[in-house]
Amino acid sequence: MAGSLIKIDEEIVASAVASVTLTGIDSTYDVYMVKVNNWKTDTNDRQCLARVTESGTPNTTANYDYAGKGLRSDTTFTNRSGTNGTEFKFEYIGTADSQAQSNLTLFLFNFNSTTEYAFITNEMSNLDYLGNAFGTQGGQVFTSTGTARDGIQFFMSSSANTSAGTFTLYGLKK
Repeated sequence: MAGSLIKIDEEIVASAVASVTLTGIDSTYDVYMVKVNNWKTDTNDRQCLARVTESGTPNTTANYDYAGKGLRSDTTFTNRSGTNGTEFKFEYIGTADSQAQSNLTLFLFNFNSTTEYAFITNEMSNLDYLGNAFGTQGGQVFTSTGTARDGIQFFMSSSANTSAGTFTLYGLKK
C-alpha cells in the first residue's frame, strides 16, 4: 500500500478559526480520505460538523443524512441518526485548554459525481470535555445531485471556533 495515499490539501489550525475547508477533489481519484488529528474547540460541549463544498462554497441545503453507533466509557452505547439536516454530524468535544479532542478518519465516495449521491464512512475517537472516552463509527450521505462536490468544510456547532487541529485530504491512488 506504500505510496497509495496522495496528499492533496492540508490545513493546520494553531489559533481559533470559524471553519476549515479542504478542496481539491476532482475526477483524479475514485475515493478520497480525510484525516483529522487533535481537533479542538474553544467552547465546552460542541458538536463536530462538516459540509460538502461545490466550487469552494459550502452547501447548506437540507440534504444531509447520517447514522452511527458510539461506544462510550461513561455509559452504554449510543445510536445516532438523522435525516434532512444542513450538515454532516459527528460527536461532541470540549475546550482547547483541556485534554478534550477528536481524531477522525473519513472516506469520501462519489464526491466528484454530478449524478450520484456523495457519501462518507467515518471513524472517530474522542475525549470529551468531561474526560469521557468514546469512539463512533458510521456513515453519512449528501442526497443532492447535479453539481460535483470539490471539497469538505469542517466547523463546530453553535458558532464555536476550531482552536486546533490538523486536517488533511488525500486521494487514494487507483
